Amino acid sequence: MSKLIPTQIIPDFTVPMTDGGQFQLSQRLGDNFTLLLFYRGAHCPICRMQLRDLQHRWGDFSKRGITVVAISMDDPKRAQKSAEEWDLDELMIGYGLDENLARDLGLYISSAIPGSAEPSVFSEPALLLVKPDQTLYFASIQSMPFTRPSLDQLLLGIDYAIQSGYPAHGALTAGGSA
Repeated sequence: MSKLIPTQIIPDFTVPMTDGGQFQLSQRLGDNFTLLLFYRGAHCPICRMQLRDLQHRWGDFSKRGITVVAISMDDPKRAQKSAEEWDLDELMIGYGLDENLARDLGLYISSAIPGSAEPSVFSEPALLLVKPDQTLYFASIQSMPFTRPSLDQLLLGIDYAIQSGYPAHGALTAGGSA
């Protein structure tokens, strides 16, 4: 598993979307940030709550110049099921995230619990905030489905970052110096 480092370039990628279009990171970067929300898939009730909350707050992100997309490793049928059953009519829903790309992005990968509705392989949740220059600003990458970051707190942090020019933190992880 690779580790994304703040201030470094996020690999460009493209995934299909439930609306028939495509999401290519380098072509959809927001004016201030791009929020990449990686979710487990149609089987996850916590993802359902998180994505419905994200859709409810979509306008709050949009007015801050933030492009928002939710992405899973689901196949087209499962992704469409999520979009329809979860009433996600404004939120961009990407699907078909390749397992190798998920690993390159540092996501945790899980296999289905026998007898569950989970797909055979899926990624665990993550939130990445990407700057307009395609560098990583913020990452929350989880190994379990519970305890997701609060969108209210994220919006407050984004407001502070935009207003004060607050820099990304954690860049020394790569072994650099201060």
